[in-house]
Amino acid sequence: MLTLESFEEAAEIVKQVTQETKLVKSSYFSELTGNKVFFKPENMQRTGAYKVRGAYYKISTLSDEERGKGLITASAGNHAQGVAYAAHKYGVKAVIVMPTTTPLIKVERTKGYGAEVILHGDVYDEACAYALELAEEKGYTFIHPFDDPAVATGQGTIAMEIIQELPLVDYILVPIGGGGLATGVSTLAKLLNPHIKVIGVEPAGAACMKASLEKGEVVTLPHVNTIADGTAVQTPGSHIFPYIQENLDEIITVEDDELIVAFLDMVENHKMIVENSGLLTVAALRHLDFKNKKVVSILSGGNMDVITMSSVVQHGLIQRDRIFTVSVLIPDKPGELVRVASIIAENQGNVIKLDHNQFVSTNRNAAVELKITLEAFGTDHKNQIVKALETAGCRPKVIRASL
Repeated sequence: MLTLESFEEAAEIVKQVTQETKLVKSSYFSELTGNKVFFKPENMQRTGAYKVRGAYYKISTLSDEERGKGLITASAGNHAQGVAYAAHKYGVKAVIVMPTTTPLIKVERTKGYGAEVILHGDVYDEACAYALELAEEKGYTFIHPFDDPAVATGQGTIAMEIIQELPLVDYILVPIGGGGLATGVSTLAKLLNPHIKVIGVEPAGAACMKASLEKGEVVTLPHVNTIADGTAVQTPGSHIFPYIQENLDEIITVEDDELIVAFLDMVENHKMIVENSGLLTVAALRHLDFKNKKVVSILSGGNMDVITMSSVVQHGLIQRDRIFTVSVLIPDKPGELVRVASIIAENQGNVIKLDHNQFVSTNRNAAVELKITLEAFGTDHKNQIVKALETAGCRPKVIRASL
């Protein structure tokens, strides 16, 4: 089904439910990587992610009878919203099975489009197995989130838009969960221009596609562990796997810590909220081993709940030494706390938390402990503050920050 004609048909159909996501030039990442870097901001879609493309196109290919039975799918969130929105547009019933770990914002938005939501299982694969059971039991039409050529065709319309806007693109970076988006994008890119390189990006804790490509067949990971919930998949799609084998040039894996840094990069430099799975291609930009190329990084979604966002920001600030905690030992006598505070103030540190422990030693006159959590401008500034405390005889020791 993944033919140029089907992609052209899908491109026209998905326009009914998508909004234009023009490429965004990134001066920050262009300078950082030595390439011309552009973002494809699918986080700005109506449903907050690209998934509505594949869902809507797939549903358009169904018969009235198949739609009339009601639709069911399993999803960690973005495909759920895509199917719910598409079903709403067609005026048909949608049942969505979501893992119990799905962020609340994705659950509520899916319900907001009129879908019935069932929470089941800890990961996508468990939710999918249950959705298939329900489809068999109740006669619903199952819409697979990635292992379906029609769904992959809808997702691939992203590549058509990229190439129309940037005909001389050299590399496209695409996130991989089960492989639907990577299948569509890489297949269409190669059909339009075989010289375009498509690089897939997976979380290191859920690199099912990388493992499958290395073995030459679809494999199931024993478990997955990643903050990129939208790509926490144990088994990639078997129907689409041959397309990946033929058209994907490379896979990069990134650690969760890199996603945290990438979130800060996007917020501070582009004022964009991108969810962890969508940040995979941003983090991968630091792994590129080439220069002077035109690179497009697909930001697949932006559906991140506020609690997760807060946690990611805090951990990102800690990783970049913008927040750190230092333990100092000082005599237990009047004026010592003021002395330490003055040293920090003179070096432009900002205290945000203080813990005074008088019982660190049986001899309080010898030493009491202060744990001070500070804001700094970065690693150099942190080191400056620690050095000043050391010079003043405070015996500073940097410890893991806890907010």
